[in-house]
Amino acid sequence: MNFNKCERCGCFFVTDSNICPKCAPKDNFEMKVLKDYLADTVELNSIDTICTDTGISKKNLDRFLKCDEFNNLIGNDNSNLKMNL
Repeated sequence: MNFNKCERCGCFFVTDSNICPKCAPKDNFEMKVLKDYLADTVELNSIDTICTDTGISKKNLDRFLKCDEFNNLIGNDNSNLKMNL
C-alpha cells in the first residue's frame, strides 16, 4: 500500500488505487456514463462536446480516456470511433 493523493479530490489516503474511497463511487458512475455515451455515439467531435453531453469534467474525462479500457476508442486506426482530441 502507498500513501497517495486522490486524482479526483486531492485528499491524501493509503491504498493501492489512485482514487480515494470516497471518490471511487463517483468515478465508477462517471465511467459508466462515459461508456454508455460512447456506445451510443457514432462520431465525436471534441472533448468539449463529450463534457457538455455527459457532465464529466475535462480533468476526469482526460483521466478516463487514458485508461486501458478506452484505448481502443482513441488513437487506434482500426476503431470505428474517431475523436478529435
